[in-house]
Amino acid sequence: MNLKRIFGTLLTILGIGGLIYTAVLFSSTSGEMSSIKSLIIYGILGVVFFASGISLIRTTKDEA
Repeated sequence: MNLKRIFGTLLTILGIGGLIYTAVLFSSTSGEMSSIKSLIIYGILGVVFFASGISLIRTTKDEA
């Protein structure tokens, strides 16, 4: 397994975790300003990590 694929998998897992944490915060939010900021920050980081991880996995070629 290539090192880039391992790093891509790690980024993807972190992204999924960030998106799940955002969903948990969203379900328990009651409108405070600090929780809205947290939702935005964790949501954006989750999307960025997930997208970069998937992109890294897709563009890495397999070596025979």
